[in-house]
Amino acid sequence: MGWVIPVIIVAVIAIVVVWVISIYNGIVTADNKCDNAWQTIDAQLQRRNDLIPNLVETVRGYAKHESATLEAVTEARAAVIEAPTPEAKMEASNALTDTLKTLFAVAESYPDLKANTNFQQLQADLTDTENRISYARMSFNDMVLEYNNAIETFPGSVVAGSRFKPRTGFEVTSPEAREAPKVQF
Repeated sequence: MGWVIPVIIVAVIAIVVVWVISIYNGIVTADNKCDNAWQTIDAQLQRRNDLIPNLVETVRGYAKHESATLEAVTEARAAVIEAPTPEAKMEASNALTDTLKTLFAVAESYPDLKANTNFQQLQADLTDTENRISYARMSFNDMVLEYNNAIETFPGSVVAGSRFKPRTGFEVTSPEAREAPKVQF
């Protein structure tokens, strides 16, 4: 009978250790999912960056006096490529999206350009890529939410301690993006 209490104590300690390990592994898994979701965004940003020079050159052939717009797109693309952190890349990517809107607005002024098959294909590819980026951002934000919940709620907050830091998801930073577009006929 004297061995029952030590066995119960060892069993309780083993259960607690397995529980803590399980929580820790869940936090690490959530952290890795965030990294994976970011890598998906990064791959789509690279795809967009690869398409932009072709698009700029196509527009340049038709709209020679729109150099300021073309330079803005090129500079915004370079900022995305050179961004040192995910947060900086997010901000630069948002700026690039805004400059691309300007580029497509310029294209509206050139009927020959709009009818160009190469331009239409590049525009369709870029639109597809923007949709993929949007979806990847939503997925990333979901992963960040899952991770932040894991490290900020009890008992995960105890297990996470100071080793795991909260992450930041994508946010709308441009005031123009929050406004409804104006449609005029």
